[in-house]
Amino acid sequence: MKNAPVVLSVSHRTTYRYSTYVETAQHLATIRPIACSWQRVVSHTERIEPEPSYLNSRIDAFGNDVLYFALDTPHERLQLVSETTVALTPRWNDLDPDATPGWEEVADALRFHVGGQFRAEVEFCFASPNIALRASLRDYALPSFPPGQPVAAGAIDLMHRIHEDFAYKPSATMFDTPAERAFELKSGVCQDFAQVMIGCLRSLGLPARYVSGYLRNDPPPGQPRLIGADASHAWVSVYCPESGWIDLDPTNDVLADVDHVTLAIGRDYSDVSLLRGMILGGGAHRVEVGVTVLAL
Repeated sequence: MKNAPVVLSVSHRTTYRYSTYVETAQHLATIRPIACSWQRVVSHTERIEPEPSYLNSRIDAFGNDVLYFALDTPHERLQLVSETTVALTPRWNDLDPDATPGWEEVADALRFHVGGQFRAEVEFCFASPNIALRASLRDYALPSFPPGQPVAAGAIDLMHRIHEDFAYKPSATMFDTPAERAFELKSGVCQDFAQVMIGCLRSLGLPARYVSGYLRNDPPPGQPRLIGADASHAWVSVYCPESGWIDLDPTNDVLADVDHVTLAIGRDYSDVSLLRGMILGGGAHRVEVGVTVLAL
């Protein structure tokens, strides 16, 4: 059936190994997938080792379920393991990119107008910690957005161009590399592809947000394996009136759909990183990540 749900099982293991003992630590972890109209969370479990002395969760400003935990036992190893099953409903069977509103109309509707109605989407039009709005990004985006170009068609064309012009090189960037630097290098990983594309869209006044998640590891017969499927992944969501948020994966040059499990949404990577916080001690550390996403 065209719109039959696809059920995926996700196993994610992240291990931090420290060269000296961490005496105490406080962390925020974004490891719980969100529930939304196209994604139903069938089950989810998580395990943290060593066992936290304090554990709580909260819903952040973007609707993500974020864990806060504290560790007061000295440790040389920290491991987070999550097991999730989700049911994904196909989203784009009826999308006609050429029938969406012109991009100037969308951008103008989100500009400030005296007496105008506030639109929540405007929050994703501005610069964020990893994404500055530069003339160079606007200049790169404009060929995809000639006057009157439907917003979804322009965003898809921009996705095609970034996929073609940028090289996937894991060693080219770091976790905190800003979009401007990745744009100069024309290389990076999924995080960089996504942040560059978001910067391009926002530079035109279009709302765009960062999506973190996972990719299916076992593609259907005859389909290629997606790039970035062995770790967490990132893509872009651009707002289109009537159609809502449209998810685009510039790393793989596809619309993000039933092969993409949505974990969290934010302005850029800094809002949704897997683990962040403060530690006392630890010295040098290394990280091991393993992700498996399979169809059930």
